[in-house]
Amino acid sequence: MGTITRTFANNITTSGVFKPTAFNNASFDNVTAVPEGAVEGGNMVLLSTQTASGSSSISFTTGIDSTYKEYMFIFNNIHPQTDSVKFTFNLSTDGGSNYNVTKTTTFFLAYHNENDADYNFEYRPDEDLAQSTSYQNLTYGNGVGNDNDQSMSGTLTLFNPASTTYVKHFIASNNSVYPIDISFNHYIAGYANTTSAINAIDFKFSSGNIDAGTIQMFGIL
Repeated sequence: MGTITRTFANNITTSGVFKPTAFNNASFDNVTAVPEGAVEGGNMVLLSTQTASGSSSISFTTGIDSTYKEYMFIFNNIHPQTDSVKFTFNLSTDGGSNYNVTKTTTFFLAYHNENDADYNFEYRPDEDLAQSTSYQNLTYGNGVGNDNDQSMSGTLTLFNPASTTYVKHFIASNNSVYPIDISFNHYIAGYANTTSAINAIDFKFSSGNIDAGTIQMFGIL
C-alpha cells in the first residue's frame, strides 16, 4: 500500500490554522468588487430604475431580451394613493402594446396583526390564476393601505423571458402593510403559458395611482 501524504498538515502551525494573507481582515476591508462567479447566481446588473409619483402604472418596455436568462424586479416602499388596493402585474409579448399573456399561478401567504390577536398561514386559491390573461395579484385581499406608514416591498424574478421554446416562469415574494395594520407576507409563482418571447412588464394597483416608491430592474448574469 502506498503512503498517504496529508498535505493539509503543512498548513497547521503552533498558533493555529494557517490563514492566507489574501483573506486577512485588512484585505477584506479594502474589497471594492466581487469577481463574477464568486457569488452564487452571478452578478446583478442594474438596468433601469423607475420612481413613481402619482403614476397610473410602472412599465418596463425595453431591456427585457436575450441578454440575460434571469430578470429581477425589486419593489421599494410602493405606496398607493387609494386605500385598500392590490398591487398587480402583467406581461407582454409585443413591447407593451398589450398586457394580456396567459398565466397559471399559485398564491399563499402568512399574516400577523400588530396587536398579536390574529395570525395564520394559508393557500389562497381566490388569488391565483388558471389560464387567465388577467393581471396577477401580488398582494392579498384589501392589499395595501395608504396611511403614511403603509406600503409594500418585495421582488419578482422572471426566468428566461426571451425563450421561444418554453413557457416563462416567475417567482415573487413581498411584504405589505394591510389597511388595518397587519403584516402580510405573500408568495406567488407560476408561468406565462406562451412560447413567444416576453419583452415587457407592467405593474399597477387594482385602483388608483402609485403615489410613491421605486421599482428597479436587474439582469442576472
